[in-house]
Amino acid sequence: MVEGKSAAVARRIATYGGLCLALFWALGPIYWIIVTSLKTSREIYALPPTFVPKAPTLSNYWTALESEFPRFVLNSFVVAIGVTAISAIVGALAAYPIARMQFKGRSLVSRAIVTAYLLPPSLMFIPLFIVLQNLGLIDTRFGLVLAYLTFTVPFCTWMLIGYFRTIPRDLDEAAQIDGATRTQILLKVIIPVAAPGVAVVALFAFTHAWNEFLYALVFVYSPNTKTFTAGLTGLTMGDTFIWGQLMASSVIAIVPIFIIYVVAQRHIVEGLSAGSVKG
Repeated sequence: MVEGKSAAVARRIATYGGLCLALFWALGPIYWIIVTSLKTSREIYALPPTFVPKAPTLSNYWTALESEFPRFVLNSFVVAIGVTAISAIVGALAAYPIARMQFKGRSLVSRAIVTAYLLPPSLMFIPLFIVLQNLGLIDTRFGLVLAYLTFTVPFCTWMLIGYFRTIPRDLDEAAQIDGATRTQILLKVIIPVAAPGVAVVALFAFTHAWNEFLYALVFVYSPNTKTFTAGLTGLTMGDTFIWGQLMASSVIAIVPIFIIYVVAQRHIVEGLSAGSVKG
């Protein structure tokens, strides 16, 4: 009995220790960003570093809000919303026939979609730049949306294939007996049942577009189109970093996506659970 209790205590200690370590690993950088954003420039460069601001100030936030950074955040939001909507729609339309219908080349198309998603963006930005330049879409938000679709559409399609496969095929057959077309089955049967999964896929697509940096840096450059990830580079001048404004701007950019994840937390859990259960 004593050995059994000791083993249980050891497992509990190991579990809580692992959770504390993971929590520290995940929240430590965010805490440091917030703390640094509340410090004065003198305190930021002071040694040894302080883990709690001695004289908290919001001056870095006011400076960031009075600059062009809010416009960059708005551009990111517009681009991310456009990418999310198009990716979810195209992904659903592409995933449905692969998951629910039989046709020649289905497995080949499925593998091609996965391969397209696995292509590194660093290999794609030069061909994409040439394409967008020929279309006259360089330094436009629409051009950035098209560039992001090259990796969000394959991702959404691949994820939705898995979600759609968990739905019993009896629903399709019943709808077909009632005279429903494939489009009606998708819109009125499959999508409502797979709504949590679609929500998760859309949220991940939004996050990808929101945090993307390389394409945003290469394809747009004017203040009217630049996103916040590229806008943050304006706070670095060679080897000089304006740490206070940089951290304050980062916190401002974190807030929208944080609110979205908090509000959609229940749907995320439902969607992730739905994708792991065989229907």
